Amino acid sequence: MPNTRPVPQAKGDFLLGHLRPLAADPFRTLSTWWHDYGDAVGFRVLTRQFYMLSHPDMAEQALVRQADKFVKMYDPQKPKGLELVLGQGLVTSRGDLWRNQRRLMQPVFQRGNLSALQPQIVAAGREMLRRWHRLGDGAQVNLCSEMMRLTLEVITQTMFGTSVLDRIEAIAPALDTALRHAAASLLNPLSLPPFVPTPGNRAFNRAMATLDGVVYGIIEQRRANPAAAGGDLLDMLLRARGEDGGAGMSDRQLRDEVLTIFSAGHETTSNLLSWTLYLLARHPDALGRLRRELQDLPAEEDWQFADLQTLEYCKAVLNESLRLRPPVGVIMRKIREDAEVEGYRLAAGSLALINIFNLHHHPQFWSDPERFQPERFLGNQSRRFAFMPFGAGERICIGNHFALLESQLLLSLIVRNYAIELLDPGEAEMEMVVSLRPKGGLPVRLKRLAKP
Repeated sequence: MPNTRPVPQAKGDFLLGHLRPLAADPFRTLSTWWHDYGDAVGFRVLTRQFYMLSHPDMAEQALVRQADKFVKMYDPQKPKGLELVLGQGLVTSRGDLWRNQRRLMQPVFQRGNLSALQPQIVAAGREMLRRWHRLGDGAQVNLCSEMMRLTLEVITQTMFGTSVLDRIEAIAPALDTALRHAAASLLNPLSLPPFVPTPGNRAFNRAMATLDGVVYGIIEQRRANPAAAGGDLLDMLLRARGEDGGAGMSDRQLRDEVLTIFSAGHETTSNLLSWTLYLLARHPDALGRLRRELQDLPAEEDWQFADLQTLEYCKAVLNESLRLRPPVGVIMRKIREDAEVEGYRLAAGSLALINIFNLHHHPQFWSDPERFQPERFLGNQSRRFAFMPFGAGERICIGNHFALLESQLLLSLIVRNYAIELLDPGEAEMEMVVSLRPKGGLPVRLKRLAKP
């Protein structure tokens, strides 16, 4: 590659590289490097080289045009990051296993099948509103916890035909512990494997025992009562057979796929709803416009799938929230062989971070990028790779249409029935724990709206 140039390298420690700032605050560190060094910057954690790419053209090269060189990094012998939690589920697996599992699950998430899930989503949302009513007007809650509880109920009801709300007090901290441990291991080569009894590993193993108990319980419950199947995702996984008609999935394969949908299927939507309600609470003009659009909808129990297609401003609000606060802030790939991206040399064996947050705030593609302005999504402007909240290429999130349908329904229910008042008027701090979350949650006051 004689005409390429090296990627600028961020300044760091001689031995540790950039381990300390990344361990302290990965989100702020990556944002600072983008502003200091530009759209391509290299950094090092001990001996492992990373490249952060923050331009749409670079994202297209890595995720589409050179996808054979930028691959998922799953190593079953040395799992890191989400692999520690999800095993070889759809998010982390690669090769033939990933292709077969993707092909198997795709029908559940096709647009034509999503309308059948709408009543279950609305029912879960209305049950939450009834619980809020019982709390009393002016009740104070953590909005992030409420949205996590709600989206967890939606994903388990629609995909697995069950509820886990009776175990939410154990599931919520277990998920948080597992995901934080996974995120920390991803950027730290010094992290020890889970069998080494460090305090962090012991906490992680306890959390995984809780999550595995829930997931294996869901599988065993369905096997004991197969008549409960309604053609949902779990039913499809249990009935799946190899191309030769042989054995179905092992218990471990089932566990990996169920836990993947269970965790990834609610985590991103929970954060999307939390950030959206937060942004609307800070921008009353946008909230007022959204409420006016929702006035034309019939009563919630009579909503039809077609009703949602008319909610252009609601879609714009969700897209602008996805732009400003993308639930997944970065995508990581292993560089399998030497590559060239937009004139830069990237060495084989290194890791590439495609920074979605930076793409969504790139001033070359977004005017006034820090401003919440849903109107920028009214129209048909092309934003290829400058807006990719669900990834891109063949590995684009399988549940993107489901997540948007769920978010539209639940946001509409909440905004029509409640005003959300932020208890902290300051700007919510962001933290990257696999997903991009409001740090410390969002304390709010609930105020029930009078029916028109």
